[in-house]
Amino acid sequence: MKVIEHLETAKKPLISFEIIPPKRGGDINTLMNVLDEVIQYNPPFIDITSHSAEVIYEETPDGGYNMKIKRKRPGTLGICALIQNKYNVDAVPHVICQGFTREETEDFLIELHYLGIDNVLAIRGDDSGYINPVKFGRSINEYAVDLVKQINDVNKGRYLEDTLLDAEPMDFCVGVGGYPEKHFEAPNLSIDIKYAKQKVDAGAEYIVTQMFYDNKKYFKYVDDCRAAGINVPIIPGLKILTSKNQLHSIPKYFHIDIPDELADEVSADKPDRVLDIGVNWTIKQVEELLNHNVPAIHFYIMQNSKPVNLLMQKLKL
Repeated sequence: MKVIEHLETAKKPLISFEIIPPKRGGDINTLMNVLDEVIQYNPPFIDITSHSAEVIYEETPDGGYNMKIKRKRPGTLGICALIQNKYNVDAVPHVICQGFTREETEDFLIELHYLGIDNVLAIRGDDSGYINPVKFGRSINEYAVDLVKQINDVNKGRYLEDTLLDAEPMDFCVGVGGYPEKHFEAPNLSIDIKYAKQKVDAGAEYIVTQMFYDNKKYFKYVDDCRAAGINVPIIPGLKILTSKNQLHSIPKYFHIDIPDELADEVSADKPDRVLDIGVNWTIKQVEELLNHNVPAIHFYIMQNSKPVNLLMQKLKL
């Protein structure tokens, strides 16, 4: 099923998760253990992140450098196939702009179609330092809205190569990201919401938000989106705070605020108490969100299922 169909037909609150592939050459068993843990909560879909190639400079014996381009976390496609075929759960691979040409994106979409995967999340992705393929005659999607337009073209049977003129249309359900505290590159939240509207107008059917720790910011974001004419489901994304270090790393890398009450409680308590504090904070968020009839709740768990296990045991959903 498509994500939008899950949302429309749900008879109780939906819980979904987002995971990250293991590093290049890493062990997939850790990821398998995470999947085995979260499947018990009957997620209708699971997101799998994608990662572009990165430029790596390796020093040579003569003091020079060789440049190599490697993907640090390959495997998104294989993990998607595993989730759908072993667990019978819909996989939602992330399709990103950064580090991928439009030609590579089209190939990826064709492979997803072969596997029977009907859902994608279209995001720009972070700058990896990858060489701009335009210099080599390849085209790119500069922004997420461009990526959504390409996926929508494929859905209509319009491909990049003339040789694929007779190819059948695809039927991807497209989700996009949203930012209750605005994307860090946007000058303000109002303009950022205009960008979100452009993505919806281009064919996006739902929005998943960046993590947040203050529900008021999510509620305001939804209200502002509705006022701007965005009427698709807006799924709140949550991440359980698990360590004192995250008081600094989360704002640094995700450009969001940690509420004073949460930051003060984590700072004042012992390190081994932080997980309980984070779980209890998230429980309050979830309960309030459910009371506001959100369409679903999306948990960013990456490769650590312990925090969400503790949360789900207390919530008893």
